[in-house]
Amino acid sequence: MFHLGIDLGGTNIVAGIVNEKYEIVAKASCKTAVPRPEAEICDSMAALCKEVVKKAGIKMADIKEIGIGVPGAINPATGVVEYSANLFFHNWDLGEMMSERLDKRILIENDANAAAYGEFLAGSAKGATNSITITLGTGVGAGIIIDGKIYSGSNYAGAEMGHMVIVMDGRECNCGRRGCWETYASATGLINMTKEAILGERADSSYMLKALDGDISKVNGITAFDAMRNGDATGAAVVEKYIKYLGCGIVNAINIFQPDILSIGGGISHEGETLLAPLRAYVERERYTKHNDKQTVICAATLGNDAGIIGAAMLRPVKK
Repeated sequence: MFHLGIDLGGTNIVAGIVNEKYEIVAKASCKTAVPRPEAEICDSMAALCKEVVKKAGIKMADIKEIGIGVPGAINPATGVVEYSANLFFHNWDLGEMMSERLDKRILIENDANAAAYGEFLAGSAKGATNSITITLGTGVGAGIIIDGKIYSGSNYAGAEMGHMVIVMDGRECNCGRRGCWETYASATGLINMTKEAILGERADSSYMLKALDGDISKVNGITAFDAMRNGDATGAAVVEKYIKYLGCGIVNAINIFQPDILSIGGGISHEGETLLAPLRAYVERERYTKHNDKQTVICAATLGNDAGIIGAAMLRPVKK
């Protein structure tokens, strides 16, 4: 038996065939090219499904259901994307439109939830009962698995941990609040902190500005880490500050959910132990359960971009 999963992103659409061992045996992708009509997005996904089935050397009849991970607030019971800011859609009946094109049952889920489910089945959280996967990107994505099932709350919009406030009246967030975790702990937040630190230095003595050839627009998520590795005090201060903000939200998540494993994905997670070792030390000092024998394991997510495909492919129907 084979499964088909689609990761519908704001930039790319990727489809993959997944076998019973949770291995991706074939992939195909195309540009999302938003904004464009819902029907065109569905046409692109349907074409990708047919392409990846052919690549895998199987037939569409070998696929029972198709799962799709979608950014935004979605309703897996109805197959409706209620709101997706990145795709510019509202009340999009994605399940019905894709079913019409492929004559298959379509299962949809939030993309971060799908990625967390993929890590739970085949990645860093394999073997856990309860797990959380945090993705550090433009924002902070999160997926929660409780008793082996995706947790999404009564209105299917749970796990938006990026929008818990960690600094009262802090940085303005795109959601309309101030001080949200993602304004500090996302890659965007790290970039903003790095730029502020550079602007606070004398231009002629700034290591990071020199490393960027004087162009502050070149700052990315590893600029401060690279500077720290080269002995720059300002870069080290930025990294230390960033880890505290990241750790604050992670401690909150652990105190509330007490997962077996909390895994961290996204580009910044590629720093490995440079990020994780001081982060664990922070969490150990701050967590409520510091005196308990059993503690949450904090590690890097292992499946990368494949997590969302595997998680989507292995989705199960949700009762209406």
